[in-house]
Amino acid sequence: MLRETGRVVAVEADAVWVETIPSSLCGKCAARAGCGQGIVSRASGVRGLVRALESGQVAARDCRVDDEVDIDLPESAILRGSAWVYGMPLLAGILLSLSLEGVSEPMAVVGFLLGLGGGFLVVRLTQNYLSRSHVFEPLLAARRPSTSVIIRS
Repeated sequence: MLRETGRVVAVEADAVWVETIPSSLCGKCAARAGCGQGIVSRASGVRGLVRALESGQVAARDCRVDDEVDIDLPESAILRGSAWVYGMPLLAGILLSLSLEGVSEPMAVVGFLLGLGGGFLVVRLTQNYLSRSHVFEPLLAARRPSTSVIIRS
């Protein structure tokens, strides 16, 4: 499990929106020194919004705006998502290129590019279907109530 801490910015019926910067994940990644996402987020201080579903440990209705929460994402979800997003276009490009290899070399190159584009299109079209399965969405793991004091005049 990959765990990240963030601040609740909105609460829905079965999920919360969490503002987070992927600092702990960046420290574990082998590409941390050369990763564009890590460099941009550290330089700009831009934080990402993540929708985290409620889990057996924490219910969304218990969370309030400004609470600090931990969210978990299974490592298998990252591996499967990466394999799908990068692997599908490459596989489609290679297969179409190999099928046109006997025609001519330029046709094999065109076939690879068409297969690559088609693979990206398949990934894009299946995005909504995969997001409904909630396999790739993080889950709430822990909640720490906000300690901010409200002053009323």
